[in-house]
This record gives sequence, C-alpha cells and structure tokens, in this order.
Amino acid sequence: MRSILVWGAITAVIATALFVAAGSEYLQYRTPVYVTAGFAGVVALSLLLVQPLLAAGLLPGVALRAGRRLHRWTGVALMLAIALHVAGLWIASPPDMLDALTFTAPTAFSVLGVVAMWALVAAAVLAGIRKRLPLRPQVWRLAHTVAASVVVLASVAHAILIEGTMGTVSKTLMCAVAVGSLVLTVGRLKPWIGTRRGWRKQLTK
Repeated sequence: MRSILVWGAITAVIATALFVAAGSEYLQYRTPVYVTAGFAGVVALSLLLVQPLLAAGLLPGVALRAGRRLHRWTGVALMLAIALHVAGLWIASPPDMLDALTFTAPTAFSVLGVVAMWALVAAAVLAGIRKRLPLRPQVWRLAHTVAASVVVLASVAHAILIEGTMGTVSKTLMCAVAVGSLVLTVGRLKPWIGTRRGWRKQLTK
C-alpha cells in the first residue's frame, strides 16, 4: 500500500504539471522550438523529484543498488533535458540566452537557471570521473551532494520566479516535493559524516 501511495503521488504531481503546462495560454502563438524547450524544462524539474530519492534508496520497490543505477541514468536524462531546454531557448531568442549565460540578464530567474545548469554539470563531472579523482569517498560524497543540492534549490527558485506555462499550484507543489526529496535524501545519507577525517587523510597523503 505504501508503495502504491508513494508512486501514485509522484505520478499525480508530474502528470498534473505536464497537463497544466500543455493547456497553458502562454503556448499560444509560440513556435514549436519554444514549446519543446519549455516542456524540456518541465521534464527536468520532474526528474528532480525522483533523482535524489533513487540515490538514497528511498523509493519503495526499488532496491538501493538498482536505485543508484537508475540514479545515474536519470542523471543522464536530466542532462539531456537541460541541454534541450537551453538549446531550444537559444534558438528561440539568442540575445536573451546570451545575457543569461553571461550573468548579465536583468531577471533573477535567468541567473538562477544558469547556476542550476552549471551545478548540474559539476555534479555530472564529479560522477563521471569519480574513480579518477584523488578524493576520499567521504569528500567526494559531500562535494557531489553540495552540487546536487544547488541544482535542486536553484532550479526550484528558477521555476517559482517564472510566470510561464506551469500553473502556480502545480508548480509550487512540484517544487515542494523536489525540495522535500532533497531534504529526505540528505538526511538519510548524511554526507558530512567522516568528511573531516577524509580531508585530514587527503591532506596528509
């Protein structure tokens, strides 16, 4: 029953957000590229609901080892969704995207979106070259968690500040679930444990 309730709630939140976005009046007269970019952003935010939970084995019916494999694959999907989001917005409005990427945009949500993107790149790089980095596991875990936390928090702030295709209620609910997922994951993994010892060993090598 718990598994059904949890998965049902996650599915309902994501499906509602996508349904509301699909019927938004903001999509009228928009180009297909712009619409695709917008929905890629919604998909990316949807992935952030489950991405942290998979890493901590908190999703019912998904074992920890399987969850972490899925965590890597959803990470790849998240990168692709963000790439499509950025590329689509660049095609739709190059000057606006140039301002955002150079942190000269006048809107806070643009800056937060770029911060989230680069934090995602940092988290992905840390994951991709983990075995090659001369870092203790504790130090790597904390660094990856910090980067992932910035991704979630900046993405949520980015979404909340945008008055776009996502409805206010559905967007707020989705963002609340994403932050809740992050808090639950960090509380379960406690990435700070052993970090000081890991740093000391790192420095004395």
